[in-house]
Amino acid sequence: MLLLIGGWLLWGVLSKPKAAPKGPQPIPIGAETVKVGDIDVYLDALGTVTPVYTDTIVSRVAGMVTEVRFKEGQIVKKNDLLAVVDPRPYDAALLQAQGQLARDQAALNNARIDLVRYQNSYKQHAIPEQELATQQALVDEDEGTVKLDQGNLASAQVNVDYTRISSPIDGRVGLRNIDPGNVVTANGTTGLCVVTQLSPITVIFVIAEDAIGEVLAQMKDGPPLQVIALDRAKEHALATGTLLTVDNQVNTTTGTVRARASFANTHNELFPSQFVNARLLVKTLKQVNVVPQAAIQHNNEISYVYVIGADDTVQQRNVKVLATEGETSAVTGVAPGDRLVTDGFDKLQNGSKVAIRQKAAAGPAVKDPG
Repeated sequence: MLLLIGGWLLWGVLSKPKAAPKGPQPIPIGAETVKVGDIDVYLDALGTVTPVYTDTIVSRVAGMVTEVRFKEGQIVKKNDLLAVVDPRPYDAALLQAQGQLARDQAALNNARIDLVRYQNSYKQHAIPEQELATQQALVDEDEGTVKLDQGNLASAQVNVDYTRISSPIDGRVGLRNIDPGNVVTANGTTGLCVVTQLSPITVIFVIAEDAIGEVLAQMKDGPPLQVIALDRAKEHALATGTLLTVDNQVNTTTGTVRARASFANTHNELFPSQFVNARLLVKTLKQVNVVPQAAIQHNNEISYVYVIGADDTVQQRNVKVLATEGETSAVTGVAPGDRLVTDGFDKLQNGSKVAIRQKAAAGPAVKDPG
């Protein structure tokens, strides 16, 4: 009896149908759809904030500084008085020049009167021609003396004007190098102070020589190109300006050319000699295939994506990247509506079965208790 029961159980186990072996599990991935849109094409470069004008203020005459009319860091306008050098020696020299001119002008007038008398006498054959010629030469000599005196007077007046030192430009005054009572020399190398124009201000940056043609074409045919100045970490835009010009030769050592952009800088966002990152907007690509940057993979010099088919299998497809802005790229090689893998690439290969992970739904809105 026991043998019959055991046989019956064994037969039941052996006759039970075996489960079919399971196939490979789908690979969980993230996915995004190819969209159509516009994307900006930028050139990124390192730049330095460079004032349009920077003037070292020096005295044009020697003497003691009697007044300092500016404060360090002050914003000044063109022709604002900055300092005064003791004018008394130059006023005295001016007075001397005026007296010298008056004396020689009187001598010239007298010589001209005599010349008229000599001319009349010569017509009456009262004097020889030699005496007339001598008097004419005396008049010419006195005229030259008067011109010399006029030059000396003008020079003396200029020196008096130079005792009042004014700002040649609008700008900001730096640290002071003089105090009242200091004696300055004419055309010294140290300078009384430095005035730097802050508004407008420029940024000088470099462009790779391969991009020169495209930039010049855009400058010629389109509106002024926009340039954005960002901070050192490229996290904050400091100011927005326009491209002024490109230099006239390529640096053969670096293969780049310098470019200058102008910024209004009305709120002093940029500071002279500050390091910035410059972004030059070359053009905008219209109605192109836009994909997440995360979907693009690279293999040596080839860029490719994984396209998800209708049967949820993937196929590798080569693409060409036209431009990248932030986390988005414009590419060719895909079509609008194609689904692309954006993460989970580790085990992917052509024909792999995938399962798209659903994005987490946003939580319920919290009502305002008020």
